[in-house]
Amino acid sequence: MKRMLLAAILFAAPALAGAPSSAPVLSTDKTAIGQPIEVPQHPTVVTSIVTFQPGDKTAVHKHPYPHYGYMLEGTLTIVNTETGKSFELKPGDFLVEMQNTWHYGENRGTVPVRILIIDQLPAGVSGNTVAKQ
Repeated sequence: MKRMLLAAILFAAPALAGAPSSAPVLSTDKTAIGQPIEVPQHPTVVTSIVTFQPGDKTAVHKHPYPHYGYMLEGTLTIVNTETGKSFELKPGDFLVEMQNTWHYGENRGTVPVRILIIDQLPAGVSGNTVAKQ
C-alpha cells in the first residue's frame, strides 16, 4: 500500500509542477468610482491595445458601456472632470472604468503607455466612447 501511494505521488508531482496557476488580478462588481457595473444583455466583447505617447491626452469623454483596461506599460493618469479627482494606473493595474461619467486620460510620464482595452457592447454597437461637445 505504501509503495502504491509513493508511486502515485511520484507520478503526480511532475504533472502538478507543470500545471498553470492563476490568481485574480482584480475581482469587483464596481467601477473605479464605485458605480455598479452595468453589462449589456448578450454583449459583444471588443479588445484593442491603445498606446499613449508621452504628453498624449484624450479629449473629455465618457463610456456608456463597460470599459476595462489592463496596464501593460507606463503610467496613465485618469481625471474625472465631474469631481476633479484623479488617479494613476501603473503596469499590472486593472481598471474598471467609470460609466457615463466625463473624464480624460493623460500620459504625464516620459515613456509610452500601453493598455489592453476590453469593451462589452450591445449587439450592433461599434464604439464605446462619447466625446464631450
